[in-house]
Amino acid sequence: MAKASIAKKFTVSAASAAVLGVMSLGAQANETDIDFGGFVKLDMMVSDYTDGQAPSSGSIARQQYIPSLTPVGGEGDDMVTDFHARQSRFFLTTDTELDNGETLTGHIQMDFMLTPDGDQRISNSYSPRLRHAFLKYGKWTFGQTWSNFQDLNILAESVDFIGITDGIIFNRQAQIRYTSGGFSASIENPETTVTPAGGGRIVSSDGFMPDVTFKYTGKSDNLTWQASALLRQLTYDVTQTGDDETTFGYGLSFGAKYTFGMDDIRASITTGSGLGRYLGLNTWNGAYIDGNGELEAIDSTGISFAYRHFWTEKVRSNIVYSRGWADNDEELLALAGDMTEYTQRLAFNVMYSPASNLTFGAEISQANRETEANVDGDLNRLQLMAMYKF
Repeated sequence: MAKASIAKKFTVSAASAAVLGVMSLGAQANETDIDFGGFVKLDMMVSDYTDGQAPSSGSIARQQYIPSLTPVGGEGDDMVTDFHARQSRFFLTTDTELDNGETLTGHIQMDFMLTPDGDQRISNSYSPRLRHAFLKYGKWTFGQTWSNFQDLNILAESVDFIGITDGIIFNRQAQIRYTSGGFSASIENPETTVTPAGGGRIVSSDGFMPDVTFKYTGKSDNLTWQASALLRQLTYDVTQTGDDETTFGYGLSFGAKYTFGMDDIRASITTGSGLGRYLGLNTWNGAYIDGNGELEAIDSTGISFAYRHFWTEKVRSNIVYSRGWADNDEELLALAGDMTEYTQRLAFNVMYSPASNLTFGAEISQANRETEANVDGDLNRLQLMAMYKF
């Protein structure tokens, strides 16, 4: 619907296009399809932090669920309420027929989540952020989009921004990707997260070798599945002398979606060494600095499960569960101190769509984070939403 509407507007008003500074679009009207769309979404959340203090109103943990930011230990805080419309987004896609017979696709998408500026005091003004910006030519993709290591097919329908956050690969970054049938391979932007002595996180931009991914997607009747692999070099100049320390990282992931009638089941498992920022929104780093000043990769694993059931054509429910954990060995704990052992989240929601582009939702969830010292904390949340897609 969005494509037809936009095309009609450009056809009817070429003068308006000139005023807007898009004369090139008018010149290519017979060769370029333009699709503009997105959605407007209101999120309303009531959060109960059973252990520790609630994050400040400007924290990203108050916009969406972030596994590593669930407070642990200490006396629980009072319940807090947040309203925001920051997940609202828009996109622009163009498809141009070139004179060599190929089609060139360009896509850019933005929303307002996770930006550091703005507050809730008066105007709730927030800067847009870049989600996707890529072009496709033939079998090649150039630009920023979902990592080729990620499986979009297993993402559950959720009122929360992601839902099955703890145990899945979730990553967007700049890359070059080649796709042929069900097979795809890519080289992607490298970035290493390191745990130093005493704990915390160092974000290293010393990497020279890009991350490399391979993926195959298959389908058999009602089953769609995907297997992917990640190879990466973790790099950091430990001594700050220009001589980088490196270690090897890898990951394997398998996901599947099975559809029966209108319902479906989605599940995934991911494991590896040095996954770091790829798993659970970087709950665990990719490597740590050992007693010899060398990098050692950190092993981690994640699982996810989601079941969607349609009660009627307009009403459906989803139950989702996700868990991620790391193998923090004794040397790491001795050097860096206590750290997250695992996080998990269980949620149930009801979605009502009175029209195909309008959805209201309600979701209850409980998230838990526990450290290696058996200090834990829960986050109980009720989240409501209203979303209009255009």
